[in-house]
This record gives sequence, structure tokens and C-alpha cells, in this order.
Amino acid sequence: MRVLAILAPLAIGALVAGGAMAQQPKAKAAAPRDWSTYVVQAPSGAYVIGNPAAKVRLVEYLSYTCGHCAEFMAESKAPLKDGYVRRGAVRIEVRHAVRDPLDMAAALLARCAGPRGFASATDAIFAQQGDWARRGTAWWQVNAAALQSETRLMQLKAAAEGSGLATLMRSRGMSDATINQCFATPTDLNRLTAMADASWKVIKGTPTFVINGKTGGGGHWDTLEPELRAAGAR
Repeated sequence: MRVLAILAPLAIGALVAGGAMAQQPKAKAAAPRDWSTYVVQAPSGAYVIGNPAAKVRLVEYLSYTCGHCAEFMAESKAPLKDGYVRRGAVRIEVRHAVRDPLDMAAALLARCAGPRGFASATDAIFAQQGDWARRGTAWWQVNAAALQSETRLMQLKAAAEGSGLATLMRSRGMSDATINQCFATPTDLNRLTAMADASWKVIKGTPTFVINGKTGGGGHWDTLEPELRAAGAR
């Protein structure tokens, strides 16, 4: 009887402890990774956005002064970057196909934002293209001749200011010191020039898309998406 008297409280305690453990809330599942924030720079200098193990690899040849590119970026942002890329299904490599000085100035500024800021800077530049491209074209026509004695970097910096591109970047938090640094050395200018030369050897216009090594997609989101899905994007 004494043994039972001793064991009874222990058994009750075990039941209470077991009940307490059963009532503990389950740990929440980890949130899926946002792959749209994973950005690295390829050896060529191109920025690559998304899951390195993505089933679909999309190369975008883009120009910041290309109207069709701006339309594509507006159409595709929600389903492509905020959808397929975020989920890790598609990885994007942006290759610059520079067409003119304003395009080069925009590219230098976007790349100055670094890996973390490149994608959002690119979105902002395309979203405001109608404003800065119009202003920049008019400004360049008036001032190009007077800039001939300046270095190419100084010409591009002046174009960035005259077009309003620099102001756009300031509104996004880019400092004057950073903007000055964008045009301080020829390193990225030379890299962009080489990238553009290589791009125009394989494309005829912008935007151009390459899906898993095969050119396709047309020039619009509604023609590109079916090919992304056929390649395995979900």
C-alpha cells in the first residue's frame, strides 16, 4: 500500500506534464525565402537576380531608353519578379544593350545602387522613362556640342543631371557622393561598353529574351510567360 501511495502522485504528475506538453503550440513553419532579393554580379558585370538553382534561367537584353522595354517591365513586374522570381522558379540575368548616352547614364546610376538596390533602381528608371527621356533628349540636343571637350564620363554625368536621372536617384536615397562616384572612374563604363558590344552582336533589338539558352519570348510579357511555363516555371 505504501508503494502505491508513493507511485500515485508520480503517475498523476506524469499525466499533468504530458498534458502540458500536448498543449504547447506547434512551432510555425519558416516563411518561404524571397529569392527576388538575392542578387549577384556575374563575371561579365551583368546583375543576376534570383535562385541560383532555379529551373528556368531568363536572360533579358534591355535598354533604359527603349519604350518597349519600359512597357515590358511594367507588364511583367508583378507576375515575374514578384511571382516566379520571388518563389525561386525563375532566375533573371540583366544584360545591358546600351543605345545612347542617356541609356549609358541610366545604366551607370542603376548599377551604382549595388546588388541590393539594382533591381529597384531599374524599376524606378523604367517607370519614369517618359519624363527623364523626354527631358534628356531635349537637353542633349542643346548641350551636346558644348560637351565635346569633356571626358565621356563628364558628358554622361552632365546628361544624368540635365535629364533628371540624378534627381530621380536622389529621391530614392542615393547621395551626391555616390552619384559623383558613379562617374568618377571608367571601370564600370568600360565594362558596360564591352557588355553592350557583346549584346549587339547577338541581338537585333530590345527587349530580347533567352530562356534556358534559347532565344524566344517575343517582345511582350504575354508572349514570354507561356514559354517560361513550358520551360518549367511554376
